[in-house]
Amino acid sequence: MSKLRDGWVKTALVLALLLPVWFLVAALGTKFGILDWRIGFGLMVFRLGGLLLLGVLVLAIVGLLMALLVKPRRGWGRALVAVAIPALALGFAASVMSKAKDIPPIHDIATNVQDPPAFSQAVIDARAAIGGNPITDMNVPVPALKGKTVGELGMAANPDLAPVTLSQPVAEATKLVAEVAEAEGLKVTSTGDGVVEAVAETFWFGFKDDVVFRIRPAPTGAGSVVDIRSTSRVGMSDLGANGKRIGALSAAIKAKAG
Repeated sequence: MSKLRDGWVKTALVLALLLPVWFLVAALGTKFGILDWRIGFGLMVFRLGGLLLLGVLVLAIVGLLMALLVKPRRGWGRALVAVAIPALALGFAASVMSKAKDIPPIHDIATNVQDPPAFSQAVIDARAAIGGNPITDMNVPVPALKGKTVGELGMAANPDLAPVTLSQPVAEATKLVAEVAEAEGLKVTSTGDGVVEAVAETFWFGFKDDVVFRIRPAPTGAGSVVDIRSTSRVGMSDLGANGKRIGALSAAIKAKAG
């Protein structure tokens, strides 16, 4: 029985130590284009990740019980480590899921939902090439959202977001916006004629969010107005990332404009 216990604990520990490797392969494989995001994230993390964590946790708990009950009692330290790894990971996953419940399941946010900035055909094509989220009308009721629109849910979740009014004319403001986008870590992909497009990329998985800035003359005729739209290429919910990004960009634009 002691040999079974020792082998069980060793196996549980090895499997627990391999769990971080599994998720690193999924994250970095997706980031560097080795794995399609539907495999790296959709399959390895979303579909199989929880099952793997739960399975290893059960094996580790059994191993811990055996280490504590089977004489001579030994290996409980290794078994405890084997329990801790999947338990902590499951706790983190539960925290993310709890946070997601309080955030609308949307991934497209804009400072002007009635007349949101439009993305170029190049951006639309890039999203379609990876099977990503299409750019949809923010003012059309969505059955999955109980008949509400993406725009109204976005504004309800981000009530402080609004267009940024600048004293600079459009041409100068466009240059300023591009500089801010670069300074905030975005990769600017195109600029010109009152429009700046950029891409934000996450460290893990390399998920990309498309950001477009529209700069138009202010209604008063002096200065300009900047609208920002940020939308995730993949995933149903952005966990509030796009709204936070727009808020940070708006603040940075105001600060740079003085």
